[in-house]
Amino acid sequence: MRMRTVTVTGHGSAPAVPDSAVVRVAAVRRAAGVAEAFAAVSASVERIGEVARRHTEPHRIASQGLNVWTWHDNQGEARGFEARHGLAIGCPDLTAAGSLLTDLAQEIGDALQLDGVTLEVSDPAAAQGRAREAAYADARERAAQLAALSDATLGAVQQVVEGGGARPMETGELARAASTSTARIEPGETRIGAGVTVTFELL
Repeated sequence: MRMRTVTVTGHGSAPAVPDSAVVRVAAVRRAAGVAEAFAAVSASVERIGEVARRHTEPHRIASQGLNVWTWHDNQGEARGFEARHGLAIGCPDLTAAGSLLTDLAQEIGDALQLDGVTLEVSDPAAAQGRAREAAYADARERAAQLAALSDATLGAVQQVVEGGGARPMETGELARAASTSTARIEPGETRIGAGVTVTFELL
């Protein structure tokens, strides 16, 4: 007789507090010619790198794209060229990220463009474990309900497959700060997600 089974996917999550950050910025410069725009943005990027190395390790500073295009005024007329060079700067903690943002704003000035700050959990293993446990419990509960609806009970586990179910992170807020103070980044709380697909025997 063929074994009857039920396969379900459980989802779970666990809270975690972000403790590191990736700051995404760009240098943007305009000039009459391509070469001038490129040279100006390159100089700004070099300065950004110098500031960033005061707050993080050099290997955590990475270019994210370099573009040069024709710049048009509000009437649609070509006025020159605009160059943009983006960078992602990984910071070991939120205090370093806040200090980095403050120094960049003060030292790079109007050539700086802030693209965003992504907060991360540097060691998510513990939260992932709790999320996995919650996902397995959810899978068992779902399977038990389906078994009852089928006039059966759950038997032994036949297969467990991990994957799916990750939830987007809810990041903290980047607080506004005056130019004379250090930008404060609020970590808030994020949730680490997990998904588990389990096959149970039906008795």
